[in-house]
Amino acid sequence: MGERPHAGVRGARWEIARGSEGYPAALEAIPRPPDTLYGVGDLDALTEGLSVVGARRATPYGRNAAKLFAGMAAKRGITVISGGALGCDSCAHEAALSAGGKTVAFLGGGCNRPYPVRNVGLFQRIVDAGGAVVSEHPWDFPPVGYTFRERNRLIAGLGRATLIVEAGLPSGTFSTADEALAANRDVLAVPGSIFSPTSRGANALISQGAYPVVDEASFSELLDRLFPETRTGQLAFEMPQEHDDPMLAALAADPLRLEQMVEMFADDEEDRVAAISRLMTRIVRLEGEGVIERFPDGRFGVTKMRPTRA
Repeated sequence: MGERPHAGVRGARWEIARGSEGYPAALEAIPRPPDTLYGVGDLDALTEGLSVVGARRATPYGRNAAKLFAGMAAKRGITVISGGALGCDSCAHEAALSAGGKTVAFLGGGCNRPYPVRNVGLFQRIVDAGGAVVSEHPWDFPPVGYTFRERNRLIAGLGRATLIVEAGLPSGTFSTADEALAANRDVLAVPGSIFSPTSRGANALISQGAYPVVDEASFSELLDRLFPETRTGQLAFEMPQEHDDPMLAALAADPLRLEQMVEMFADDEEDRVAAISRLMTRIVRLEGEGVIERFPDGRFGVTKMRPTRA
């Protein structure tokens, strides 16, 4: 242990061989336990926790779900484990940090080659908050395609359960569920719209027997069963007051393009140009308030949830 000049994330560095004191016992149960783990941060953060993974190209629904459930787990003192990828993984790590909890990110390449590069700041904050950034590969090993599929078994293995927030078919996220089952871990999944490609994997897992996480109450009950040693969290979330509005209710159920919203919400007496202008004015306002956001593909979806005390 100790610090030395290096690329990427700064902090205490360690290498721990299988069979050594401190090697995570949970990883002994997975297929092909790593011979050595290389990490930056607190080795003690590698405790059995909750793995939270989801789509890289996540929708606001997926990102919100990752934030909500990872935050609930972290507030109980449960370590949140994920893969540091863009999308749902990043949201899970961020939520754990915001809740004052610990989180562990397993990388595809070595810790001197953190990927994605844009998440180096996030990885640094994970380490600074008492978590860890970890790889089964030596420090300068490059991140290449197959290593990400391989590291999924580590994400699933360190988790007492794996929560699939959003997953397409096929996808790396879906493969993490396979790894969890191979390690005899529970799989939880957040259901999504049957029309959303990014929810097909999660919906398929539920149809195959994964535990459905349909709201905060069901998730809290699952945490009670999986982590009986933790106290019940008190933070709940609600949609903004505008959720009674038909347009926001529709966007919460399934993201829509502007032309779809015009067709659904234009007044009968209103011409198309006026309808577009009226809806765009509202969209701009709601985007500015953080209530909705625009996807890269041009659709709009509800994005904001407000914390409230239960």
